[in-house]
Amino acid sequence: MIITLTPNPSLDRTLSVGDLVRGEVNRAVASTLEPGGKGVNVTRALLANGSDSVAVFPCGGNNGRLMELLISEEHVATRIVPVASAIRVNTAIIEPDGTTTKVNEAGPHLSPAEVACLLDTTEELITGAGWLALCGALPPGLPDDFTTQVVRRARAAGASVAIDASGAALRAGVDACPQLIKPNRTELAELVGRDLETVDQVCSAARDVIREGVTTVIVSLGKDGALAVGERCAIHAHAVAPKPKSTVGAGDSLLAGVLSALDSGHDLAESLRTGVVWGTAAVQLPGSRMPTPADLAGVHATITTDLDGSRRLTD
Repeated sequence: MIITLTPNPSLDRTLSVGDLVRGEVNRAVASTLEPGGKGVNVTRALLANGSDSVAVFPCGGNNGRLMELLISEEHVATRIVPVASAIRVNTAIIEPDGTTTKVNEAGPHLSPAEVACLLDTTEELITGAGWLALCGALPPGLPDDFTTQVVRRARAAGASVAIDASGAALRAGVDACPQLIKPNRTELAELVGRDLETVDQVCSAARDVIREGVTTVIVSLGKDGALAVGERCAIHAHAVAPKPKSTVGAGDSLLAGVLSALDSGHDLAESLRTGVVWGTAAVQLPGSRMPTPADLAGVHATITTDLDGSRRLTD
């Protein structure tokens, strides 16, 4: 069982346009509205592929009511924590070549009582779970030690912890020493405070993080695939998406694939390969749709430990 905690869920609106022109009226040729937030997407992907998962998240306001309706239509297992303020709407604008522009709202301000309920609900569910995935941005109102509290409670319950966040939330996650983090290259560069332009530089940055107490670092690299770095190993996986449609949720699908495989007892290499297959399949779907087994069937990923350290990364 994999529990996901999304402190700042969203309604994800995706608009497909022609060439995006700033300052002009741009007309959408297609649009989708789906339940979103990183952890919610991880659970959606896991359930779509037969893994057990429950999504925990706060939900309130008119946006929250719509979120509950949309997520019930997908039959997603949830434990919703009611809050007073409306959840956010995140908008992605996608151009024909796949270029994606995102506009994300801040999210609701959670009261101390709402934060306590979110933590208690998560703690109740993680007893007996294999993994807890803490995903996404933190909304206003969360205490500085929120991430530390989550990791401490998960460890006490015997669950491993994965964190997929950025900025201050990722820094707090690393300080809490989880088993796994999944930044993209830009997020990892921000975390270590230097540019990461080659495979060697990414691996070096990941090992710096491992020396701080994280067990495994999964780095998503967009079109360049993904890297898994442990204390004594570095693995690269890559797959081709011939017809990309949307990158929204691709990283969430990658994490879901990795956790599904790890939770099933696979080693890190096979888990990375599974994650890259899931993430690549997601890129070829509209909006933030999560891939199903049928979508995965045509995707093949290669893995190697013989890394070209000088290779410059392009995405």
